[in-house]
Amino acid sequence: MAQKKRKRKKSARSATWRRLAVRALLVIVLAPLVLMICYIPPIVHPVSTVMLRDLVLLRGFQRQWVDFDDISPALVQSVLMSEDGKYCFHNGVDWGAVNLVIDEALDGERPRGASTIPMQTVKNLFLWSNRSYVRKVLEIPLAMAADTIWSKRRLMEIYLNVAEWAPGIYGIEAAAQYYYNIPAARLTRRQSAYLAVTLPNPYLRHPRKPSRGMVRLAGLVERRALQSGAYIKCLYD
Repeated sequence: MAQKKRKRKKSARSATWRRLAVRALLVIVLAPLVLMICYIPPIVHPVSTVMLRDLVLLRGFQRQWVDFDDISPALVQSVLMSEDGKYCFHNGVDWGAVNLVIDEALDGERPRGASTIPMQTVKNLFLWSNRSYVRKVLEIPLAMAADTIWSKRRLMEIYLNVAEWAPGIYGIEAAAQYYYNIPAARLTRRQSAYLAVTLPNPYLRHPRKPSRGMVRLAGLVERRALQSGAYIKCLYD
């Protein structure tokens, strides 16, 4: 009899944990969808989870929101060609890149990144920074939802305003002022290329003190940006 009671208690606890897990998952998925709808109006300026962390830890941060039309097209082109060349053609996820990463993982190779700009945006806004397969799984449906709910211009505007460009420096306007003492609208092609290659690791890369590798990458990004006409039509047509 005592053993049966213990089994019932264990079963009840398991059921309780399952219900809590399901509710947590619903919150993680549904709350971002509600916020995405709230973020549609251009007068709304979203903040990232990392910005909120900095506030909670009393670190403070710099961020000056700037409208898409007030960002240098050279910067937009450079970031797009550096981070997500198929941005205008996919639904939030580059399935070809995702499948390649899965194949490499199955073959025992170190997986490469396959994050699109929508995936990076939803990660910045709604998820956590530490890499994990759980986060990647959540990024995919959220990125597809963001690509559906927001226009491509609005999505890019949000991304460029929440991305971290240096420790405590968020958004392209603050980054342009911090590194070059100019507004984002006046960034040159070379400055834009350096800022674009800084994005993957703003804690180790500095656009005004580029390493030899950064110089090489920036040159490649600058050349691609000059030839990006067909790739950015969803942003400027």
